[in-house]
Amino acid sequence: MLASFFNLELIEAGCDEAGRGCLAGPVFAAAVILPKKFRNHLLNDSKQLTEEERNKLRPLIEKKALAWAVASVDNYEIDEINILNASFLAMHRALDKLSLLPQLLLIDGNRFNKYRDITHQCIIEGDAKYASIAAASVLAKTYRDDYMKEVHEQYPHYHWNRNKGYATSLHRKQIMEFGSCDLHRKSFRLLPDQLEIDFENDNA
Repeated sequence: MLASFFNLELIEAGCDEAGRGCLAGPVFAAAVILPKKFRNHLLNDSKQLTEEERNKLRPLIEKKALAWAVASVDNYEIDEINILNASFLAMHRALDKLSLLPQLLLIDGNRFNKYRDITHQCIIEGDAKYASIAAASVLAKTYRDDYMKEVHEQYPHYHWNRNKGYATSLHRKQIMEFGSCDLHRKSFRLLPDQLEIDFENDNA
């Protein structure tokens, strides 16, 4: 069962990101402070949930949370500071927007850049262990998915409404055919080396 990290009266904020491995679009992060006794049988790591389940949980989390916030770092910033630092920055921006100041940060993963003077604990696969991190994962994922569906209307040939910017075979096939756009992360390898060579030979 997902739980609180400490059995103390500390105000805990769970933090998680979505879109770190994508080829296009921003990385999103969320910070969520839940009531100590919050429980929901459906809440889990967002990657283990269906889109329908995530969308069902989102309004519940937003309603029941003591405080929550979502923020993003765009692809230009990602290219400038790298995706790891961009993920931390997105979490910091989400924390900046919280209406309640946390006393402990629960971070999904094994690394984090310290936020102010607040104690933090990094937890590998924390989104499958702690409710506040799982809630943050749901918010980050759903808000990012909504964003990618919106920009899909501008760039329908990349099928972001389906792949959300991840490195699927179809996404890479469309990059080969149409090239990259202003939302692609130029610091990422958009195509494997062999595909780039084959593409160049086909067009020689």
